[in-house]
Amino acid sequence: MADLTTTYMGLALKNPVIIGSCGLTNSVGEIKKMESHGAAAVVLKSIFEEQIMMESDSLSSAHPLHSAEADYINYYTRQHNLHNYLKLIEKAKKEVSIPVIASINCATSTSQWASFAKTIERSGADGLELNIFILTGNSKQKGEEIEKIYSEIIDEVKQQVTIPLAVKIGFYFSSLANRIFNLSLRGISGIVLFNRFLRPDIDLEKEEITTGNVFSVPEEISTPLRWVGMMSKEVKCDLCAATGIHDGYGIVKCLLAGAKAAQVVSAIYKKGPRQIGAMINEIEAWMSDHKYKTIKDFNGKLAQENIKNPILYERTQFMKYYSSIK
Repeated sequence: MADLTTTYMGLALKNPVIIGSCGLTNSVGEIKKMESHGAAAVVLKSIFEEQIMMESDSLSSAHPLHSAEADYINYYTRQHNLHNYLKLIEKAKKEVSIPVIASINCATSTSQWASFAKTIERSGADGLELNIFILTGNSKQKGEEIEKIYSEIIDEVKQQVTIPLAVKIGFYFSSLANRIFNLSLRGISGIVLFNRFLRPDIDLEKEEITTGNVFSVPEEISTPLRWVGMMSKEVKCDLCAATGIHDGYGIVKCLLAGAKAAQVVSAIYKKGPRQIGAMINEIEAWMSDHKYKTIKDFNGKLAQENIKNPILYERTQFMKYYSSIK
C-alpha cells in the first residue's frame, strides 16, 4: 500500500488532505466526522476582525454608556468571541488526534491581533493560519503600502507565537512571484495559494448587487497549480494548494507541482465528508499505477525548475494555444 504521509508547516500528516477554514470546521462534531473519513488536518473557521469590531460597535450604539462602561462592553464582546473560539480549540484537541490549525481573518496590523494569536497558541492549537486579504478601492493607495501591511501583520504575530504560522493569500498583487517569495523569507512555515472570497454579481431583474457562486469549480485549480509549480522550488517555506481541488487527482497534480498538501472545502460541501475517503483512494490508485511508494518519490517532480520546458507554466503558452486554432 502506498505511503501517503507528508509534512506541512512542520506538522506530520497522515495524508495531504486538509479541510480548509469553513463552516464545516466550526464544531467539534463536524471535525470528528472529517477525521473519521480520513482528513489529515483541519483549519478552523476563521475568527474575523470585522465580526469582532462590528459586534462591539453595535453594542455601544444600541446602549449609550459612559466611557468606562463602553470600554467594558467592547472588552467583554471581544473576550466572549475569543472565549468561544478558544473552547473550540481546546475541545477539538481533546477529541481528535489530527492537527488543529486555528485561523484569523485580518486586514490591519495592530497589536490586538498579536495578542489573539498568543492566546490561541496557549489554547493548544497546533498551528495558526493568517487569512489576509486587502482589496482596496482607493486609487491613491500604492501597492507597496498594501504589501507592507501583510509584512507587519506577520511580524507582529511572529513575535508572539512559537507554533507554526502559515499565511493564506489571494493573487491580487502586481508582482505575485516577488510577493510570495518575500513572504516566505519572514520566518513563516507555509503559504496557502489561494484564498477564495465572495465574488460580486448583478441580478439583472432586480438590478441589485448579489453574490456569485460561493463554491469553487474544478477548472479553478489552474491558478494555484500554476503558482505552486512556479514557486515551490523558490520559496523558503512549504506551499499548500487551495481552490478548485475537487478530487484526489487534483491533489496529485498539486503534489507534482510541489505543494506539500492541499486544502479542500467546496468538494466536501457538494459531496459530503465521504469525498475525503474517495480522494485518498484516488491518490493511492494513481500512486500504485505509477509505481510510487511514497509522496516524496514524486513531490515537486513537475515544478517549473524540474521540467524541460518551464515556459509551459507561463502566459506565452496561452498565446501559442489560441494561435494554433483554425
